[in-house]
Amino acid sequence: MPYKVIHVKNKVIFAGGFDKSQIFDVDDGSPQPRNLLDAASPSAGLLVQSFPQRRESFLYRSDHDMDASPKSASRHSSQGSETEELIVTPFAQILASLKIVRNNYISLTNVCPTNKQKKTCGSPGGNNSSTPPPKTVLTEDEQERLAEETLDELDWCLEQLETIQAHRSVGDMAFSKFKKMLNKELSHFSSESKSGSQISDYICSTFLDKKQEFDLDTLKEEDEETEDVPVAPLPKSKGRAGQAMSRISGIKKTVCHSNSFSVLPKYGIETPREEELGSLLEEVDKWGVDIFRISECSNSHPLTAVAYKIFRDRDLCKTFKIPSKTLINFLLNLEDHYLNVPYHNSSHAADVTQSVHVLLMMPALESVFTDLEVLSILFSAAIHDVDHPGVTNQYLINSSSELALMYNDESVLENHSLAVAFKLLQDENCNIFANLNKKQLLSLRKMAIDMVLATDMSKHMNLLADLKTMVETKKVAGSGMVLLDNYTERIQVLQNMVHCADLSNPTKPLNIYKQWVDLIMEEFFQQGDKERSQGMDISPMCDRHTATIEKSQVGFIDYIVHPLWETWGDLVHPDAQDILDTLEENRDWYQNMIPISPSSSRQNVSEDSGKEAIKFQVTLEEPEGEEEEEML
Repeated sequence: MPYKVIHVKNKVIFAGGFDKSQIFDVDDGSPQPRNLLDAASPSAGLLVQSFPQRRESFLYRSDHDMDASPKSASRHSSQGSETEELIVTPFAQILASLKIVRNNYISLTNVCPTNKQKKTCGSPGGNNSSTPPPKTVLTEDEQERLAEETLDELDWCLEQLETIQAHRSVGDMAFSKFKKMLNKELSHFSSESKSGSQISDYICSTFLDKKQEFDLDTLKEEDEETEDVPVAPLPKSKGRAGQAMSRISGIKKTVCHSNSFSVLPKYGIETPREEELGSLLEEVDKWGVDIFRISECSNSHPLTAVAYKIFRDRDLCKTFKIPSKTLINFLLNLEDHYLNVPYHNSSHAADVTQSVHVLLMMPALESVFTDLEVLSILFSAAIHDVDHPGVTNQYLINSSSELALMYNDESVLENHSLAVAFKLLQDENCNIFANLNKKQLLSLRKMAIDMVLATDMSKHMNLLADLKTMVETKKVAGSGMVLLDNYTERIQVLQNMVHCADLSNPTKPLNIYKQWVDLIMEEFFQQGDKERSQGMDISPMCDRHTATIEKSQVGFIDYIVHPLWETWGDLVHPDAQDILDTLEENRDWYQNMIPISPSSSRQNVSEDSGKEAIKFQVTLEEPEGEEEEEML
């Protein structure tokens, strides 16, 4: 049976070529256990499933201007209204299209593929049965139509492949497409109001990588235009002349806290509210635990309390021979190095660590990762913002800070947090990895570096594009399995897990989410105050006099959080459905809280009046219709 791929602008929809009941499904319509992982094999893989579509993010939005090629607008089908399997990443679309070409070729030539070819190529439904497909007898018109469709598919694939640059990965194809789509969405969003423009600027400056490919001619033109303009001097460094920059700033003298304990505290921290703290920590396996109450009950040491509980519950201390005293010393010293800033403090670190812990417990991920990978990701979550000064990377770059100079403007805060954390481990009283062998230590360090650097929000679109490409490619491949049989794929999932946890505030219960919003906005405003006092341009959303909090949260969810969690939900379906439901509810709450401007109010009143007039006119006409009906 030939298959047909329907290109609906930014979508690819799989459907049977002549049998409309035959729709592409990674599960092939047959009942399968949701988790096909071998519990004894941590590297077995993930089963990617099809499921009913919920409210989709802008990535699935259809628009003529977003077409991947000039021809794609003509690739519509009347079957588009049937059950659909939507594919939006370019590489997965190309694979899907080539599979259609292959199936069409078989139908046109009646060639029976060998067993080796079937195993290599699979089938859209994931059925690699050795039973040869029945030969299809096509009419002359059907053959001609199928040949034209096949040629059209090949032309489209060639057009896409011609745009690929040799030094870029297939994930970059999705990145370029998603970035273009986001820019278009934000362009429309910013045109609606001044606040929309500021929110769009914030999203672009925060979540899109600043790297650009410069055109030499353009650079020459800019040089000619600005050659007579004097260059402003860089701010003077506060460091002494000739001082070595290799020294890691922010490092305090470590304290051996365990020496002050006669008995090790049950939850890693001494507190008069130990019983209340214990009852809160019993909820540590659940999504949406109240980190703020844990902070109150732990003498403002939520990270120590949460991480200590998780390490012990997961038997990581036993597995990696980490003495409890050493773990407490490390966690308390790490927490001491989190600064007293509104948002990026130890409460945020505790929240991300606990969120990662819950994500690891999802049934779809059960037994997927090794103990060392679990240790690495929990460690990474705990350290990812240590010594964060409460300002953005861009602020540090714009102000020519010592940190920006040290790390060459590249993921400044993330590099610094890694340096501080690994420096703390050099103290023998804090070295929780002292009993790891050399190979384990090297692997853990590499994973931690890769994961913490991925928390740089400017890498968001790259992470999203790579993850969505991975998920959709496996769907198209027919197996429906993300095997995670190499480091690149495994670290990609781990990076996105930390990134999801870092962007999880909008997915938490509303009362907790609102507290996080207040804290992040206060941190933004404090940065804006600094920028104003220093004569710098005030960063988007950092001006306390012009920022619109409610609308910014709606934009943040629509363009950043929802697309990411939507893709994560695809990977672990159905384990993230409750999280996605909460996200949608919180988004709707903030949408309803957006203040209505006077101009909008007048427009709405005018529209409502028009609607009432129409309703009134219809109402007047209805009795006449009823009378006519009675007469008949």
